Amino acid sequence: MCSTCGCASGERKIEGDDHHHDHHHGHDHHHGHDHHDHDHDHEPNGQTVIIHHHYYHQGDVHNHYHQYEPAPAESKSKKHKHKHKHKHKHIYQTAEASFKPAGEHHDLDYGHGEAGTHAPGISQKRMLQIEMDVLDKNNHLAEHNREDFCQKNILALNLVSSPGSGKTTLLTETLLRLRDRINCAVIEGDQQTTNDAQRIRETGVPAIQVNTGKGCHLDAQMVHDATARLELADNSLLFIENVGNLVCPASFDLGERHKVAVLSVTEGEDKPLKYPHMFAAADIMLLNKIDLLPYLNFDVDACIANAKQVNPNIQVIQVSATCGEGMDAWLAWLETQLCA
Repeated sequence: MCSTCGCASGERKIEGDDHHHDHHHGHDHHHGHDHHDHDHDHEPNGQTVIIHHHYYHQGDVHNHYHQYEPAPAESKSKKHKHKHKHKHKHIYQTAEASFKPAGEHHDLDYGHGEAGTHAPGISQKRMLQIEMDVLDKNNHLAEHNREDFCQKNILALNLVSSPGSGKTTLLTETLLRLRDRINCAVIEGDQQTTNDAQRIRETGVPAIQVNTGKGCHLDAQMVHDATARLELADNSLLFIENVGNLVCPASFDLGERHKVAVLSVTEGEDKPLKYPHMFAAADIMLLNKIDLLPYLNFDVDACIANAKQVNPNIQVIQVSATCGEGMDAWLAWLETQLCA
């Protein structure tokens, strides 16, 4: 998860702010001691907690916590004695707790272990605690957003994809077709620049840019702050275009009703298998840029089968914002959701 590597901390900016916000998820604790001999016993205290993410097709992410029984001591940690002067804690973990070979070629897989990820110098137990703290706070804020959207009958959609999938182009074409009959608004997420928000505003639809700085995803607090500035009308459609990233946005509920995964045919049909958490969390996949299929070696059926393997209930619509193919089906889906 991004909080373990520090990219969730740092500066973020929402258009209209007169100051920057610094969010630090986690704390560094230091202790100093003089030059002396000492023993370090790196046994973790207490039980480790396993988090299972369960994605439901109403936009919710539910985290279930389970106690984890530690492995035998010899596979977890070791004592050592050394002599030096320092101001840091030691957190060591043997290799088998962080990764294990994948397949006969002995590839490294750092997705194993209680946290399902790896960060140098941070124990699995510490990463789990960080994730629990961050997600619990975010989910509370997301539920607040969802209640507000529900009260105003606002359909909020979280658009997620890799960079370069054509998400913004697809969104601008969608807005041009909807703007005369449905009140729409857009929250644009990017690490830097207001380029995409400017493109959206050129359609006549209100948009606000959220720059996440080092952050690789939007969170519920950012969406809350942005919607306050947009002053959304009742019975409207809110598109939240997330930062281009198929990893961390899967875990962060924004209060949306649906996640919409956009996958372009230029990316390869195995994307749903490489990033299963995102496609498991999405309710619909827009297979974009299908006008390029004659020029590519892309297997549409295999791509859809891969998405269904990860998420049997995912809907798939093939679209092209450039030539307009599939846009009617996409708009029909939106209108169905507005009436739901």
